[in-house]
Amino acid sequence: MQQPGVREATIALPAGSAAVAVLGQHDALLELVERELGATLVVRGDTLVIRGTPEQVDAASRVFEQLVVLAQSGRTVTPVDVRRTLRYRAAHPDVKDVRLAPDALLVTSSGKPIAPRTPGQETYVTAIRGHDLTFAIGPAGTGKTYLAVAMAVVALRARTVQRIILTRPAIEAGERLGFLPGDIAAKVDPYLRPLYDALYEMVGPERFGRLSERGVVEVVPLAFMRGRTLNDAFIILDEAQNTTREQMKMFLTRMGFGSKVVVTGDVTQTDLPRDRTSGLIEAREIFQGIQGIAFVALSEVDVVRHELVQTIVRAYDRFEAGKNPDAPTRSRPAREPEGGTP
Repeated sequence: MQQPGVREATIALPAGSAAVAVLGQHDALLELVERELGATLVVRGDTLVIRGTPEQVDAASRVFEQLVVLAQSGRTVTPVDVRRTLRYRAAHPDVKDVRLAPDALLVTSSGKPIAPRTPGQETYVTAIRGHDLTFAIGPAGTGKTYLAVAMAVVALRARTVQRIILTRPAIEAGERLGFLPGDIAAKVDPYLRPLYDALYEMVGPERFGRLSERGVVEVVPLAFMRGRTLNDAFIILDEAQNTTREQMKMFLTRMGFGSKVVVTGDVTQTDLPRDRTSGLIEAREIFQGIQGIAFVALSEVDVVRHELVQTIVRAYDRFEAGKNPDAPTRSRPAREPEGGTP
């Protein structure tokens, strides 16, 4: 007899190896979902029985329904992917439905599919698609730059833009540029290297070289953007927390007809002198709620690097909060409202 307040649901499991894909090796996915959601999961023959509160049963049912569809289509997800999705849902109780494996944006030159791996990243990609100017703010490892570059490559392949321009402020983090060896290109290259790395992976070094020679792809320091008007381009400003007010205004006014702009940064990692206000922090205050401009807040639950990175981000948040009790933390951030509808 079923206890009051307890619901039960059943999921039909596929046969053979597909059942292993649904439940995980040695029932790893089964145990993970049970642990994260608090539902009771029991396999009876070719049926999965789910018991718990209505909320637990609904959430677990949605997870395993997706796992069954993915397994039948030949696609699988890892326990890390499932855990990341469930923890995102726990951190954002207003989000009722989440997808375990969004469709790939593109396939790299080595055959690796690139897709959003968290609901927050899906929101980010959707915002880029639906807005000419998108700001993405969040900690390291959340895919801010990587997904922006992927969307730029997608736009270039679809011929919706004619070129890609990637830029960063060359902030002197502990070293003076003038004392570094080499010409100006050699001096700024270390600051731009993460952008090169992302493009190398997505289009391949040889094709990147050809695109660069033809001016289809540019990776330039922010200072080199002054005086330009960029039409039919996908423009990415990375590490924008290190821009000044003047630099941010200069960059945003480079935007031309047919262009799309993505600005990324982590407002907790500003390298500017203490007497300078970050252009990114100020832009968030100035442009919030303006139609056509999207703000997406990513958090540690969107980190897709080694799982320890999430732990490290949270540990730093706790440490900073301990030093300054009034400082905001990123443990359970509210989704920042977007200007317009993606």
